[in-house]
Amino acid sequence: MSESRHLYQIERLIEPVRDMFSAIFFVAIGLLFNPSIMLQYWLPIVVITVVVVLGKVVSCGLATFLSGHDGRTSMRVGMSLSQIGEFSFIIAALGVSLKVTSDFLYPTVVAVSAVTTLLTPYLIKLADPLSSRLARAMPEKLAALFGMYSTWLDSLQPQGDRAELSRIIRRILMQVVVNLALVVAIFIVGGYFAAALGNSMSEWVADAQVQNTIVWGGALLLALPFLIATYRKLHALSMLLAEISVNPEWAGSYSHAVRRVIAEVIPAVSIIGIMLMITALSSRILPPTNLLILVLVGAAALVLVLWQRFVKLHSRLQIALHETLEQQPDEHH
Repeated sequence: MSESRHLYQIERLIEPVRDMFSAIFFVAIGLLFNPSIMLQYWLPIVVITVVVVLGKVVSCGLATFLSGHDGRTSMRVGMSLSQIGEFSFIIAALGVSLKVTSDFLYPTVVAVSAVTTLLTPYLIKLADPLSSRLARAMPEKLAALFGMYSTWLDSLQPQGDRAELSRIIRRILMQVVVNLALVVAIFIVGGYFAAALGNSMSEWVADAQVQNTIVWGGALLLALPFLIATYRKLHALSMLLAEISVNPEWAGSYSHAVRRVIAEVIPAVSIIGIMLMITALSSRILPPTNLLILVLVGAAALVLVLWQRFVKLHSRLQIALHETLEQQPDEHH
């Protein structure tokens, strides 16, 4: 449903049902909380609560600071994430049902979750004053060291044309990763349903190797638009890398030839690597050598004849995906 063009209409229709079950869930969790448990297991509840709060404040805050944010933002992140989520109930309940944990764990987890959830608003409120006090109490040398680290991270950020090139390269790599993920998914699904598809073809194709060949060839046919798109993106990326990496000062009159070699070699080698990966992933349904060569030759012929059609098909799929992801809610309905 999330890929449907009617996503927002669907969300609007099921939103009351979602809210109702969310309320039921949290009310049910609240009813599982027995206040007497806090008196019975007060010591482990206090210890676990302190460990969770301090551990998440330190770990999340430190990770935020190391990623390049200032101390105030790091403290806010650490304080905001100091609670444990409701999935801990599911994990604890599963442990109790499987008899791998003691019976006191579930009510303890519920109590710790309730306490940390109630503490979170107050911790968020204390984030700014606490960060200011820590900044004043911090030794000057340590503060200078942290400042140098932040300055060093800022200097690593590309500026100007380099920043634009980095954005272009990241966008191309993301598109390549998405296309490869779809190709991998197609062959994994083909291998998973190979037995069922083979049974459905057994009436007119008795040979199991031929059945696997048909399944593998069908998966390759479905993956061809994404493989072609991957090749085109890698070719564009290699041309960009060749343009910025080959310096005419040392390449001289061979600059154009070197750039062309780089632009052609990188996508070709990448496609060979991708095909080897596909072969490894689809080893269960991989045809024998003679049939595999026949399928690959047929696929190559299809690519040569229908290259533009495959490119247009992938473009339409990409446009449809972008329209779905960028669709805004209809405010008139």
